[in-house]
Amino acid sequence: MNQSCCSPQESRLEDQIAGKEDKYRATHERVFKILESFDNTRPWIDIQRALYFTRSMQETEGEMLCLRWAKALKNIAENIDVYIDKDNLICGRGGYAGRYGMLYPELDGDFLDIAVKDLPSRKESPFGISPEDAKIATEEIAPYWKGRTYHEDLNACLPEDVHGLTYDDKDGLTSRFLVNETSSFRSSIQWVHDYEKILKRGFKGIRDEAVEKMEKLDPLSPIDAVDKKPFLEAIIITCDAIKTWANRHAVLAREMAEKETDVKRTAELFKMAEICERVPEYPARNFQEAVQSQWFTQMFSRFEQKTGTIISNGRMDQYLYPFYKADKEAGVINGQQAMELLECIWVAMAQTLDLYISPTGSAFNEGYAHWEAVTIGGQTPDGRDATNELSYIFLKSKREFPMHYPDLAARVHSRSPERFLADIAETIKDGAGFPKLLNDEEVVPLYVSKGATFEEALDYAVSGCAEARMPNRDTYTSGGAYINFVAALEMTLHNGKMLKWGDKQLSIETGDPSTFKTWDDLWNAYVKQHKHFLRTAFYQQYTINKIRPKHFAQPMGSAMHDLCMKHLMDLHSQHIPEGIELGYFEHMGIGTLVDSLAAIKKYVYEDKKITLKEVIEACDCNFEGKEDVRQLLMSAPCYGNDDPYADSIGKEIDAINVRYAKKYGEEMGMHNDVRYVPFTSHVPFGRVVGATPNGRLSGTALSDGSSASHGADKHGPTAVLMSNFTTKNYGMRDRAARLINIKFTPKCVEGEEGTDKLISFIRTVVDLKLWHVQFNVINKDTLVKAQKDPEKYRNLIVRIAGYSAYFVDLSPDLQNDLIRRTAHERV
Repeated sequence: MNQSCCSPQESRLEDQIAGKEDKYRATHERVFKILESFDNTRPWIDIQRALYFTRSMQETEGEMLCLRWAKALKNIAENIDVYIDKDNLICGRGGYAGRYGMLYPELDGDFLDIAVKDLPSRKESPFGISPEDAKIATEEIAPYWKGRTYHEDLNACLPEDVHGLTYDDKDGLTSRFLVNETSSFRSSIQWVHDYEKILKRGFKGIRDEAVEKMEKLDPLSPIDAVDKKPFLEAIIITCDAIKTWANRHAVLAREMAEKETDVKRTAELFKMAEICERVPEYPARNFQEAVQSQWFTQMFSRFEQKTGTIISNGRMDQYLYPFYKADKEAGVINGQQAMELLECIWVAMAQTLDLYISPTGSAFNEGYAHWEAVTIGGQTPDGRDATNELSYIFLKSKREFPMHYPDLAARVHSRSPERFLADIAETIKDGAGFPKLLNDEEVVPLYVSKGATFEEALDYAVSGCAEARMPNRDTYTSGGAYINFVAALEMTLHNGKMLKWGDKQLSIETGDPSTFKTWDDLWNAYVKQHKHFLRTAFYQQYTINKIRPKHFAQPMGSAMHDLCMKHLMDLHSQHIPEGIELGYFEHMGIGTLVDSLAAIKKYVYEDKKITLKEVIEACDCNFEGKEDVRQLLMSAPCYGNDDPYADSIGKEIDAINVRYAKKYGEEMGMHNDVRYVPFTSHVPFGRVVGATPNGRLSGTALSDGSSASHGADKHGPTAVLMSNFTTKNYGMRDRAARLINIKFTPKCVEGEEGTDKLISFIRTVVDLKLWHVQFNVINKDTLVKAQKDPEKYRNLIVRIAGYSAYFVDLSPDLQNDLIRRTAHERV
């Protein structure tokens, strides 16, 4: 391979294959050693969190849910094993040494016994489990939750027509991948805590506030006695619990220090013990205490609940900067030492895997998906550029330490410094997919239009795949629907049926397609199917909103939220006064859908080169013997090329979504906005859909996010941006994130000229007010070689769907999806 045309990541991989040592190892020796102790090892299920949670819940039946949850957290804090990793300067984990995943039986424990049998051998993200733990999971944990889980409640609440588009079996164990609910494999959608509050006040400060509020309750008020008092008791118990857990690490660190023979490590352990005795109970006094306090808080939050896409790290370069600045000015820390402490979190984070036990959840989140976003850059609450020295340290770490943890996200805006954009461009060119970019010029005005102040909107943090959160103002936690609108088109062409399910009437009848004489006939039939899918999704969501507060509580998350503490309400309450409820539904396969409709409109109804019947017959036989038809359809105008013909269809589809969201979201008392972010679900959603009129073959992946169909974007990456711009209804507010994947060859962006091109491209994204963009910079040959010889390319990192993962951990379908994406050779 021509080394001048390789990304830095590819060059390091080739050196590694040749037996050369990584050039950055000497300056990152500690974290390299920790990484090598677990990297590429098989992950295991640790049942302790589930076991102690379950035992406590058994003992507290009949009490208020928030109080039961706090007592369960206390039981976990007092009994779960504590560990301190060899060589690490930061402590706090929730499972075995090495990579592990925790169970949340309150969520989907009704098929825990099935999952325990299947997890070790499943294709997507397998997990091992010891025979002893499997026995406890199936004989002690699972039996208690049978009949009590959120998933069972939701499954029973959905009427037949909604259930039929949601699940593929009566028990709701498998999805149809048509209108897919996601709330049953996560307790909350992506979330950001107010970590700065803990660093400044400590949990003692929050506990003191709760005690003070408790003393002011009216002893004669039934509301105060029944609702508010248990809430405050839960806050107090939870604050005590995390203190207990941290102090147990202090005891362990001292015990290890007394046995340690290495003088340097002994000193490190004694220092760690002192820190664990202080934080997160009290405010942090220096950078190491702040980093440890943040990690304890984040890790304990993982004990509390399963947050979809994992809990976010928030704006780390903002809330950690005062501690770094003070320590640096005092001469007690430098940039390299600060980076080492942060990287100690990264290697701890990389061992705590997000475990999905449902087949649907694992299909949506391949490659041990993770989105514990660290946000850098952006603006301050008063509108100034927020970039600081820590922002650059995070980027430098990504270029030098070969890990796909954490998921680094950079906020950009019209006044982002040229130096910052250059550093972002150099990091993107490294080739591991970092950082993903979110655009203040789109996100901030949208949030203000939905009720936020400018100060709140300017302080947003990236959360999850491509979404954002405003700590202390966001209050919505329910997972939304993923909607397969390409399937809606197939149903339009088969009068409510699909090839996969034969004669089963899955959706409404919209007419025999042989009667569609005009484009308007077909379009109107499609719109009816589209709206029926939306109706199904909104029915799901309304039901979800009503039943979730009966199943979930979040005392720790509530303790860290201003509005929860003001109104003394749990964060999982259906409505919290003054909160902004930002939910969303996912539009799947926009490129596939637009291209298919454009081909029908042009060649069937305008040019009359083919009949609709011939199109349907060609799709039904997967184009076998119909390659001429396929080639004709593939020559139609396509989304992703800045083509007004195709993009006008995309804009009208988007308008249907936002109009529906406005009317019925408001009726539900929330913002249930349209979003174009698939995770990896465009692959399983594609498996249920037959061949489509854009030439896509049966069972293959749909287009991902708001990106173009595979190979359809033939006019360069800027045209992809323009199609995103022209298909968006900027005058409407009921919309959220759009994920854009861009793939460049390393040759395209090499050298200073390539950096300048990337900077200009990023500024174009900003100017067009596009929400998100992320990049792969890699040669196709590297991906093909890694697919053929995975052991040699175990450490190849690629950007997938809002996160980066090891390429060899992905299914062949998802690997092929990445290989088939257009690799742009010019910016």
